[in-house]
Amino acid sequence: MRISVVDVGSNTVRLVVADAEGGVPLPVHTAKWRLRLSDHVRPGGPVPEEAVERLVEAVEEASRTAAKWGAAGPLAFATAVVRSAPNRQEVLRTVRTRTGVGLYTLPGEVEAELTFLGARRWMGWRSGPLALFDIGGGSLEVAFGRGRLPDYVASLPLGAGRLTHEFFEGQDPPPPEAVRALRRKVRHQLRDVASRIRWEGPRTAVATSRTFEQLGRLCGTPPGRRGPFVERRMHRADLREAIEALAALPAARRAELPGISAPRAAQSLAGAV
Repeated sequence: MRISVVDVGSNTVRLVVADAEGGVPLPVHTAKWRLRLSDHVRPGGPVPEEAVERLVEAVEEASRTAAKWGAAGPLAFATAVVRSAPNRQEVLRTVRTRTGVGLYTLPGEVEAELTFLGARRWMGWRSGPLALFDIGGGSLEVAFGRGRLPDYVASLPLGAGRLTHEFFEGQDPPPPEAVRALRRKVRHQLRDVASRIRWEGPRTAVATSRTFEQLGRLCGTPPGRRGPFVERRMHRADLREAIEALAALPAARRAELPGISAPRAAQSLAGAV
């Protein structure tokens, strides 16, 4: 049985086509389309018509690609930017009507649980009690668990794109007081979650998402071309230095730094904080 899944994120639409015979799905094709929903949606605001049109086009193309690879109609899910939009139901209805693909939103806590499940499968049992952190464009997911599934999950409105709009809009680079205000917001939002994670005492902390990948590269981790099995560790001291460097540069200059791509350069500072 060949299946396909579409993930509508804040920055891209991703397609995975996989063979699901015999248990573990084996990917046979992946593709992505740059969407940049987070550039068009303000925190708490609706998804504008222009962005909905781009979303429809991307889902249509993903559906056609899945069909070319012999997969059934895709299972399609949208994350924080669509989930939190006041016109969410209208957006989902438009996508279904125009493309024939049912697009659904995942609660943030379910998103955290599924990401933890993937991290546990990848890291294995030797990693012990596991803490997971996943920064998206619209939200931050946190999870902790000792088993296959998490014992604790949280989803917070601390996505890199959301925070960039909220604190750095029209300021490139942002003034120091804007960065300090962002730090205060993040510390306040994370206070209870951080206390819970420290109390649980994880043996291993895992960071996922493109934001973390790029920040890790900036902090000196091996590049992606080295493959997925190379150990990559990001240290807080290196991240603090990276934050200082990012805060001093406009987005165009940040894109010249190791690991920072031009499409994500503007939100790299908020993600790092």
